[in-house]
Amino acid sequence: MSSENPPLEFLVISRGQWDADKSPEEIQATIDRFYEWHGELVAQGVMRSGKRLAREGKLVSRERIIDGPFAEAKEVVGGFWFIRANSLEEAARISADNPCLACGLEYEVRPFEHVRASAFAVTSETPGRAA
Repeated sequence: MSSENPPLEFLVISRGQWDADKSPEEIQATIDRFYEWHGELVAQGVMRSGKRLAREGKLVSRERIIDGPFAEAKEVVGGFWFIRANSLEEAARISADNPCLACGLEYEVRPFEHVRASAFAVTSETPGRAA
């Protein structure tokens, strides 16, 4: 990271499930490698810790509150953390070194908006228009 401009912060969302053909021992070895990789990046100030998400949850809409979350296996969100980088591309390159990619998980890397929401702006929540 360059010291000229302070790094930006990006949200990394862990998605998916472990490959069904991986043994518990293979998955555990990968998890152990992840924590080593993660710990090194936290110590370097490149990453901030996040959290794993519990299996249970609630889905809240204008109509009701129901048990959830509801998603296809490939869309399951397992956890999140934060990366400090100078660009989205750099944050994605850092995420590409995550050992868990080899066992089926994938990562969504998203920058934060630095402006307040507006009904007149095209955003990720605007229906029918790509942000």
